[in-house]
Amino acid sequence: MARYLEAACRLCRRERMKLNLKGERCFTDKCAIERRNYPPGQHGQGRGKASDYGRQLREKQKVRRIYGLMERQFKDYFRRAERMGGVTGANLLIQLERRLDNVVYRAGLATSRRQARELIAHRHFTVDGRVVTIASYQVKAGQLVEANGNTAGKDFFKAIRQQTSARPVPRWLTVEREAGRAAVLALPTREDIQEPIDEQQIVNLYSR
Repeated sequence: MARYLEAACRLCRRERMKLNLKGERCFTDKCAIERRNYPPGQHGQGRGKASDYGRQLREKQKVRRIYGLMERQFKDYFRRAERMGGVTGANLLIQLERRLDNVVYRAGLATSRRQARELIAHRHFTVDGRVVTIASYQVKAGQLVEANGNTAGKDFFKAIRQQTSARPVPRWLTVEREAGRAAVLALPTREDIQEPIDEQQIVNLYSR
């Protein structure tokens, strides 16, 4: 599967906001947004006013990068959101929130979604007692996500919990960080997603 392998901080600078792609580094003075809050490249500081299409594209790119998706994956999520009942934009974001890598990240069991994907791929997490290695797995209400075997006691996992101890937990999850465990109380709603996202711009982009 294709992956983005370039500098993650360039993505934050391009979207002019913290996307939390490098874990706890994003909350220190080493964050690229704190040091150079303008797009990368030779003409980064001279970019003019964006068109309607440009704003729609940037909103789509921002959400895609927050959740770590490639273009084809993101479009698949959007097409599924269209087929679901209700509001397409909200359906899109709720699907992204239900990804297993996002749940591990939200629960403070990984410092970033990228790290969460690596831990899942290396069989460190189970869902209802079954090892799941697919980061895009859609969790359901009532399921239990748990660090596998001795993972919760390993030094690297203790360091992760220490770094994320102050991170707030969304209300649709209940977390026991010391045990490396998170229970899905209910499916997330649009109101539970706090990132500054205007999903209607994405809907308008794909409706062109």
